[in-house]
Amino acid sequence: MMLEAEMMKYEWKKMDKEIYLPAQKPQLIEIPKYNYFLISGEGNPNADDFAEAVQALYSLSYSVKMMPKKGKTPEGYYDYTVFPLEGFWDLKEGKRTTGKFNKDDLVYTIMIRQPDFVDDKLANEVIASIKKAKPLRFLKKVTFGRFDEGLSLQIMHIGPYDEEPKTFRILEDYCLKNRLIRKSLTHKEIYISDVRRVEPDKMKTVLRIQVEKIE
Repeated sequence: MMLEAEMMKYEWKKMDKEIYLPAQKPQLIEIPKYNYFLISGEGNPNADDFAEAVQALYSLSYSVKMMPKKGKTPEGYYDYTVFPLEGFWDLKEGKRTTGKFNKDDLVYTIMIRQPDFVDDKLANEVIASIKKAKPLRFLKKVTFGRFDEGLSLQIMHIGPYDEEPKTFRILEDYCLKNRLIRKSLTHKEIYISDVRRVEPDKMKTVLRIQVEKIE
């Protein structure tokens, strides 16, 4: 007879609420190390290249989840909900001080977290398997790694992506009042809502910056 804990499905919306579902006010949090499939690139996120990169990450992520149904159950496997898409965003060198924002100048690393039973060996097997099954050109850019964000400040942004700057100002004001400084100009976004199904003014996106305390 299986233990109740073994039968439970790992659902990030329930078990990782603090990490993925913050309130609409700044939250200081220590982010643990997690495993990810990652793709780095640059350019407008509304372009076809970005959509194809996202497709490659989801193909790999769902392939891992569905492995038992295809006859292979990795050691330590447990049922879970596929994690949301995340991304680190920055601007190309020399574009930060121009005063003009152009989405073509964006630099990104998008990623999807993987369960802790996924290691380098399993990740490489899944990548190789998908390459044989699907001609997705961005699979060749996929890497697998463990990322440590550490101390971070985050908030839930509700609304269109183009209105994120006003929410970032809330984080910046919190830093000024609480003796925090940003460790880099890069920020992370976690896409909680499905853009195909949710109206822009109701979209939920976690905005997160890495910070350190001023002694």
